[in-house]
Amino acid sequence: MSQPIFSTRVLVLMAIGIALNMALGQLVSLLKLPVFLDSLGTMLVAVLCGPWIGGLTGLVTNLLWGLIQGPTVAFFAPVAAVIGIVAGLLARAGLFRTPIGAAASGAIIAVTLAFIAVPIRIYLFGGVTGSGADFLIAYLTKVGQDLVGSVIVTVITANLADKIVTALLVWGIIRGLPQRTASDWPFLAHSRD
Repeated sequence: MSQPIFSTRVLVLMAIGIALNMALGQLVSLLKLPVFLDSLGTMLVAVLCGPWIGGLTGLVTNLLWGLIQGPTVAFFAPVAAVIGIVAGLLARAGLFRTPIGAAASGAIIAVTLAFIAVPIRIYLFGGVTGSGADFLIAYLTKVGQDLVGSVIVTVITANLADKIVTALLVWGIIRGLPQRTASDWPFLAHSRD
């Protein structure tokens, strides 16, 4: 007999992931850092529960956060969903087994999400969203780079650093789980030796 997709423990883990995303995102926003760190909960849920639950965690995070903080964050909900889906697929493929695999996962996630984040940032916000990454966009446009090029460079650069660090943190958390706990999560078998 298979377990329901949305068991109580999955819903609790999603709630923890959403809270973690929002808390880290708020901290980074207040400090105006050029990274985001607002997808750690999404990636962790994706590694533990799979790509679709991870994607849903990212999507719900941004929609709820948009209701609380303002609509800017909600417009990036598709980006957050892609982060969860791709992280879950990469975990399923075994890339979260080693720190090198986790770092590679972070890079793959960063490049993938750029295809969605760049058009949102340019066409909905003119390249400026109020994040710390805006400083790099302003600098690049000031030295002669066009807006599209500035946004592409900024999104990929900021997300490369952010998603690699986030993926490595998720790898560390997963490695630190007791074996008894790890055996309770079916997708975790793909992320541990």
